[in-house]
Amino acid sequence: MSFTNLSLAEPLARAVAEMGYEQMTPIQAQAIPVVLTGKDVMGAAQTGTGKTAAFSLPLLQRMLKHENASTSPARHPVRALVLLPTRELADQVAQQVKLYAKYTNLRSAVVFGGIDMKPQTAELKRGVEVLVATPGRLLDHIEAKNAVLNQVEYVVLDEADRMLDIGFLPDLQRILSYLPKQRTTLLFSATFSPEIKRLANSYLQDPVTIEVARPNEAASTVEQRFFSVSDDEKRHALKQIVRQRGLKQAFVFVNSKLGCARLARSLEREGMNTTALHGDKSQDERLKALAAFKAGEVDLLVATDVAARGLDIKDVPAVFNFDVPFNAEDYVHRIGRTGRAGQSGLAVTFVSGSDARLIGDIEKLLKRKIELEAIEFDEDKPKGRINDGRRAWREAGEVGDPRDVLDAPRERAPRPQREYRAPAAPRDPFFDQPYQAPATEAAPAWEAGAKPAASRVSSNIKPKRKVAALFKAE
Repeated sequence: MSFTNLSLAEPLARAVAEMGYEQMTPIQAQAIPVVLTGKDVMGAAQTGTGKTAAFSLPLLQRMLKHENASTSPARHPVRALVLLPTRELADQVAQQVKLYAKYTNLRSAVVFGGIDMKPQTAELKRGVEVLVATPGRLLDHIEAKNAVLNQVEYVVLDEADRMLDIGFLPDLQRILSYLPKQRTTLLFSATFSPEIKRLANSYLQDPVTIEVARPNEAASTVEQRFFSVSDDEKRHALKQIVRQRGLKQAFVFVNSKLGCARLARSLEREGMNTTALHGDKSQDERLKALAAFKAGEVDLLVATDVAARGLDIKDVPAVFNFDVPFNAEDYVHRIGRTGRAGQSGLAVTFVSGSDARLIGDIEKLLKRKIELEAIEFDEDKPKGRINDGRRAWREAGEVGDPRDVLDAPRERAPRPQREYRAPAAPRDPFFDQPYQAPATEAAPAWEAGAKPAASRVSSNIKPKRKVAALFKAE
């Protein structure tokens, strides 16, 4: 279906045309007409299939009846709330919503943690119709009386499975308790796990379920390769594949924040233009790293799974799983950063000896056997011209005919072995002379130097002194 068949309002249709949208993706074609009717929706689709437009465009269409040019904050209450698990996703969705609402009087804002609350507070005080937020920072603004949600008509829970994975369920329950009971709720998730279904049963009213692909299915446009390498060889293998394939940009995913920082530093020292993206970086650093990668100023973006969900960066040709993800579902989300919008992509996973269980989980998820490939490093290949004992020289890597043995190397005659003789010991002439007895019997030297035995009385005991007696004894 084409976007021209949606009968969007003129301001929205103009914005969509400027963004180059022509044909709708499956999730958009099925979700937009349902959302326009005001029904609750549970939507599941592969990552990178255009879920943001699937809920943003119909919500903006329905809110056009509230648009006004008034400068009063009271005329611009929050009517649509979009909740996302990560700051980068929230910022990305907010930018998309601004582009869609470019030619309308509807205001939008985004709030997330890691930065100062004051600019966000000032924007909320001016009034916004669409509020994009992460749960933690939104609760901060609610408690500070900066955000009033009693007029919310539409709620979107995007990447709901990820929000549950990182423990946002208590925050979601608190936020939803502040909202009116009469509302339209849209829940989008990559999977419909039992936890997601329980959440939907609690907060959605008779939802329409939309599934456009098998859950956890990788895009068919992505070439998946698995290489068996040791932990010490992973960095070497990464550099070789980037060089051989001529890759200009790539995601490199690792499992830990410390490993992310260390790998980025080591690749930077080895001359590769690299930046890191993980949870210990400030929000300003994270946004700058993403902006540099999007602008093509950085070749490799080394990241944890904070960048595995929903980030829409076009034309990224490859994804490297430097570490096999702990959660098999994260593998699908990681490789979904490439091969987007029908483009081809490469997904390379480095597998070490301790990853057997994790690879088994991915096999169960993908429902196919994973074949591990060996990687041959360039340094291990022979270089130059080689003389292998034949008359003709051959180039390195060229296979010769084993039958063409014209000049075998000559065998050398064995060398005669010499009898080993131990060297003679040096002789002392004194021991060669006969024994002669001394002429006089002298006392032994040890007796001559001996001292007389000492008195048994200790030298510390003073002898008795003789004194004169006063009386003579009879």
